[in-house]
Amino acid sequence: MLQMRPNCELCDCDLPADKAGAMICSFECTFCADCVSGPCPNCGGDLRPRPTRTGKVLERYPASTKRVLKST
Repeated sequence: MLQMRPNCELCDCDLPADKAGAMICSFECTFCADCVSGPCPNCGGDLRPRPTRTGKVLERYPASTKRVLKST
């Protein structure tokens, strides 16, 4: 199951699990669509739009609350 990280690893903006706009790679590196274009800045992987998690599924399987920031 995806961690559904709560923020962009570059600009730290909020990325709610029930809203579109997050990009994710196979290692679950997570960024907002405004910060990335092309490969993942962390691992070079392919970034794709992160699926949303809503309603009862989100209640049963909540998103992560641990904020991750890319080290510079």
